[in-house]
Amino acid sequence: MGRLIRLLKIIHIALRFGLDEFVFVGDTAANRGGRVAGLVAKLLSHRNLSAPRAQRLRLALEALGPIFVKFGQMLSTRRDLLPTDIADELAKLQDQVPPFPNELAAAQIEQSLGRPVAEIFASFDAQPVASASIAQVHFAVLPDGTEAAVKILRPGMMPVVRRDLGLLDSAAWLIEHLFADGKRLRPREVVAEFAKHLHDEMDLMREAANANQLRRNFAGSPFLIVPEIYWDFCAPAVMTMQRMQGTPISQVDKLREQGVDIPKFARAGVEIFFAQVFRDGYFHADMHPGNIFVSGTGQYIALDFGIMGTLTDVDKNYLATNFLAFFQRDYRRVAEAHLEAGWVPAGTRIDELEAAIRAVCEPIFDRPLKEIKFGHVLLRLFQTSRRFGVEIQPQLVMLQKTLLNIEGMGRDLDPDLDLWTTAKPYLVRWMSEQMGWRGLTRSIKAEAPRWATLLPQLPRLLHKLLATDRLDDFDKIMRGLHAEQRSRNRLLGWAIALLAAILAWQVLATLLR
Repeated sequence: MGRLIRLLKIIHIALRFGLDEFVFVGDTAANRGGRVAGLVAKLLSHRNLSAPRAQRLRLALEALGPIFVKFGQMLSTRRDLLPTDIADELAKLQDQVPPFPNELAAAQIEQSLGRPVAEIFASFDAQPVASASIAQVHFAVLPDGTEAAVKILRPGMMPVVRRDLGLLDSAAWLIEHLFADGKRLRPREVVAEFAKHLHDEMDLMREAANANQLRRNFAGSPFLIVPEIYWDFCAPAVMTMQRMQGTPISQVDKLREQGVDIPKFARAGVEIFFAQVFRDGYFHADMHPGNIFVSGTGQYIALDFGIMGTLTDVDKNYLATNFLAFFQRDYRRVAEAHLEAGWVPAGTRIDELEAAIRAVCEPIFDRPLKEIKFGHVLLRLFQTSRRFGVEIQPQLVMLQKTLLNIEGMGRDLDPDLDLWTTAKPYLVRWMSEQMGWRGLTRSIKAEAPRWATLLPQLPRLLHKLLATDRLDDFDKIMRGLHAEQRSRNRLLGWAIALLAAILAWQVLATLLR
């Protein structure tokens, strides 16, 4: 019943703000859906549609709540897909969501930290400096005089989030069962992944830990600054961190006035992203312009760490292989990598997949970023994936979203930025480190402790088998002996290889001295 009431509320808000014109326009108004919408609209004759359509869309998303606000935030970064008026208006969702009352903010702090605000901080600005869909931020001064920013979770939002996530799951179920491509797109898995990250984002202690990890990863970096976390003033609903001074990355003209080398700065942003993905396997997955500032020294300042992505070594190797194959225009290798990963059916013809990928990707090379319409490229790739039954991988959804955000920011900073040329040297260097001698040495060091533990156990295991005198277990014992022999041979082989590698490494180190 709760979901039905929420669904009716969503429909009511959409009609109240005139969002039916986004769906039923032109000739489609004559169809059955258009007629139904028209009849309902007449029942809402009191609605005021004098405001521009973009403003009405923003107001509707704000009225629908946090999940829809976050959806609008994502859309605002896709200026190549949206009309300018809508993109400009949705951008206001990033920092102009109405704040919750100051007394609720103070009550949240006192409940979380167990003391009155006046005892916790030397001073606390009751007026928020930023208000987003999940939380809002206030400036404060700690007892030792340190300037800080205090992020406070919106109170009472969990019930609404649960209802909206339930509606999204129901919609995903309908897509799976009513549309031909439903099961291949795996929408329920995508919704489940989104729900997981949304719940993580609502735990500010988790966000503080995310920020701390990213700060350690980029300690001493000349490109990226991450604020310090003040743990004594943190709780699941309150996070206190270093106050950062900077210019929003969207104010490109102001950055030029400050003497920032925009082309160099844009290239540094690409390297920061690839360092997070391939060096660390840990990346900021919400890199829209509202979360990135620029320091007075020309460094990126990262904010809002509620959504972070992680990649396994297998994911990183797969992605790097595909990136390099794209850079080298080796579309056959791209097709083979998809087949090896099981993303396409086993009977797929490699030559046909290769040709389809070439037709989509070849036109994007040798062009500056300003001439590349990635929205069109993505549409063509989607059409190609439908032909070959490619399955969408939920674990890479966040990375795909982050790549789209990087594209948007890169275009705003420097329309002439060549993303491929900037990223290729970093990827080549990373692949060399992973698959060259350094990668082999690192793997040997990682596996050596396990080998050292297993090898001494072999005689004891063999004696245990030989000591068994039950005749009815003879066949089982012999099979076990053969298995142990094979395992021992493999381990001995690895041990010999390990010894040879260590000796070779020592000889090489001696020669290089």
